[in-house]
Amino acid sequence: MNCMPNNPATRRYARRFFATMAAYVVVILSVVSSIKHFQPTGTLLYILAVLPSVPILGVILVVGLYLVEEKDEFQRNVLIQSMLWAIAFTLATTTVWGFLQNFAGTIGFQPYLAFPLFWFFVGVATPFLKRRYR
Repeated sequence: MNCMPNNPATRRYARRFFATMAAYVVVILSVVSSIKHFQPTGTLLYILAVLPSVPILGVILVVGLYLVEEKDEFQRNVLIQSMLWAIAFTLATTTVWGFLQNFAGTIGFQPYLAFPLFWFFVGVATPFLKRRYR
């Protein structure tokens, strides 16, 4: 079963998404290697630390462009509902984790994990929403 229709907006979305994620992989590997080998300090270290977030911002832009370009209202609606459910589950998960960290001394939640956690929940929610409309 094909998860997404094969229309121009979807093809552009897939191409942009995979290009952005490829850039993320290159950037994160380069930053980790640069910090490990050159041990920069000061402003350069801050710039390197922020660089991996640029492709992440690109993913947000890619999704926004898809929502603007997608002509199929059903497809747009499913993605929007999936993202709303994902926001709810991400907020719930990070809140529970925060209380566990504060009161039970569990390991801390790394904030950079919120973005992949959100997209994990989008991936979980989407099939349920599509199934609901079968």
